[in-house]
Amino acid sequence: MKKMKHLLTLLDFSRADLEAILHLGIDLKKSFYKGKSDLCLQGKTLAMIFEKASTRTRVSFEVAMFQLGGHAIHLDMASSQLGRGESYEDTARVLSGYVQGIMLRTFSQVNLEKMASVASVPVINGLTDLFHPVQVLADLMTILENKKNIDELKIAYVGDGNNMTNSWINAAIIFGFDLNVATPAGYEPSGQILQEMSSHPNIEILQDPVRAVKSADVICTDTWFSMGQKEDAQKHKLFTPFQVNKKLLSHALDEVMVLHCLPAHRGEEITNEVMDGSNSFIFREAENRLHIQKAILKTLMQ
Repeated sequence: MKKMKHLLTLLDFSRADLEAILHLGIDLKKSFYKGKSDLCLQGKTLAMIFEKASTRTRVSFEVAMFQLGGHAIHLDMASSQLGRGESYEDTARVLSGYVQGIMLRTFSQVNLEKMASVASVPVINGLTDLFHPVQVLADLMTILENKKNIDELKIAYVGDGNNMTNSWINAAIIFGFDLNVATPAGYEPSGQILQEMSSHPNIEILQDPVRAVKSADVICTDTWFSMGQKEDAQKHKLFTPFQVNKKLLSHALDEVMVLHCLPAHRGEEITNEVMDGSNSFIFREAENRLHIQKAILKTLMQ
């Protein structure tokens, strides 16, 4: 496998690269449950920079480094010079002399790209407003554990046209599976993303959630209000028909998998009945964040 320097979006990797990471994640998970250690990153350090709050991203990356024999350092705006105006480029140059990898969870994809443009160590996108590649890799790993043959599946994304939607579109471009994205009118993915998918007939943008999930193997959703957005009654009303509930699931395959990247607003984008039901793989998906982070870190930093 050709080693890639940065993970800014899924499109930075070939299909073969991503498949190798997914299978490595599954293998590392199996080894973990057998009590076997892989200390491939012993003596190495990951700098984790957070401009957005985090539970899964912080814990999964920090524990992943520990389990691989390495160390992780947590930085936020208040505890770093980024908060006092130091540029992303200068921060990346300095950190490149101290650590063997940088993970940034930020608002702007541009700031991530600035850091990657000068860093001499791998830079990983822990989330931006435009993409969330590490989450979708965990989702794909969860699907691969249970469904196999990703490229033969029909996957439906129901909800806001946000960073998760964009990364699912990237995944569909790479793997070729059928992807239906259902959003209310006006909440579709950004123009850049729509332009990238225009030559891929396996991806369709719809305003009808029932049509989107028809015979779907997997249904994915996310909160209607992304981090930093204020809840809005008008938006809530527009999105109510896009709730993932038992009625919507009845139009998918009986064995449909339900995924949610978390945190969930129970009773809004997804009901308790579905989230805690037999079709839900949501908490297995969350657990797999740890094992896919290990696969990403081993691939980029070993």
